[in-house]
Amino acid sequence: MVDMDRRAQVSVVGFNEDSCTKAARDAAYQVGRAVARAGGTVVCGGLGGVMEAACKGARDAGGHSVGIVPSADSAQANRYCDDVIATGLGNSRDFLVAYSGDAMVVVGGGAGTLIEVAAAYQAEKPIVTVKGTGGVADEWGGRYIDHRRTGMILEGSSPEDAVKKVMGELSRDGKGPGKTRAMRRASERAPPA
Repeated sequence: MVDMDRRAQVSVVGFNEDSCTKAARDAAYQVGRAVARAGGTVVCGGLGGVMEAACKGARDAGGHSVGIVPSADSAQANRYCDDVIATGLGNSRDFLVAYSGDAMVVVGGGAGTLIEVAAAYQAEKPIVTVKGTGGVADEWGGRYIDHRRTGMILEGSSPEDAVKKVMGELSRDGKGPGKTRAMRRASERAPPA
């Protein structure tokens, strides 16, 4: 049973430091602020680029962030991470980032981001992209990843709109954070107790 009183955890994924554009960095900062203002926690890969900007935005808005870094060294995390999980798993940590969020917001992104999006998609978590930030966000927003069509990847017209949509998906029908679409469907099909 999921504790309905806990904060929603929103995975914020996108460009790393090497390929992050100014537009993506600014959008990620605004996503982090909006998640914090909505009472959520930012979960990310803990490094630079979109990850650092989202953590800074959350902190500046009085919120909280968790960085899940690929190395076994917590010092690898950006300075705005409130909590750091040092995995020692390398790029496999992308799955932890995807699964640790109740939902996901995508800001730009390359191959690592695509892995995170695919993992969240398979776990049937709500995913919303920030339109106009490039990369994975622009390529996959408004689409399904495969023939199963388990959940369309939604598009937000701005960082704030993306967070509003992702929080709306989490609270739709009063289901709250932590419940994936699959869990909701299963509980709706379950016979009354």
